[in-house]
Amino acid sequence: MPESLTFAPTSDPRRVRAPDGRVLSVPEGWVLLPPGDAGLTRRVKAAGPTWTVVEKVGRKLFSKGVWAPEPHILQARAALDAERATPAYAKKLAAGRDRRAREQEQYEVDFANSVLRFLAFSPAWLPHAKRLAVLVSAHATPVGSGTVARTERIPVERRAEAAVIAWMRHQTTQYDDMSIARVKGARREVRRELAEISRAVLDLHRRDVPHGPSACPLCTALSRVGAGTPQP
Repeated sequence: MPESLTFAPTSDPRRVRAPDGRVLSVPEGWVLLPPGDAGLTRRVKAAGPTWTVVEKVGRKLFSKGVWAPEPHILQARAALDAERATPAYAKKLAAGRDRRAREQEQYEVDFANSVLRFLAFSPAWLPHAKRLAVLVSAHATPVGSGTVARTERIPVERRAEAAVIAWMRHQTTQYDDMSIARVKGARREVRRELAEISRAVLDLHRRDVPHGPSACPLCTALSRVGAGTPQP
């Protein structure tokens, strides 16, 4: 595998900073391949030496592109364009879309069932549990939503619990309208307190004890969202 080095950007677009602090100039004849096309980037890296530029913002890393000899980029792009123009490639793309759609549909069902298991409502409140599971799953599972349901770092059972608490925070509390001090940990503490309240509300529905729906924030929210009020 040809050598691929990683650098940080500088204020000069043709100069980069090495991990040891040295500032280097991009070799003559090299051009920057912008990020966004993973297939092209892989081919360019496989073709010869490259300099990948990555900027760290907070804890996140953002690609600024890959420097490489211009002929390598042109050749890789031409070959990839030719491949992508074939019927076989179009068929492969369609198959991939169908597979991802099936996987997404199955995940939505599995996630809703995980939500139901977490809720564990009593038979008297089972219709509410089913309605809540559908709403939470629809809000939390879309690809690219950035919600906890899309992470694989924690078990699906914990994802379901976190997604329910998040939905409750926005739908059954005044969280979205709260004025929270810009102090480190303040928002986390508010969320913790609201989560405890939400858990208490959920517990009401785990017992066969009737309560007034109009006085219950969850029953009210389910009725409101069910009537067509959009979710956040």
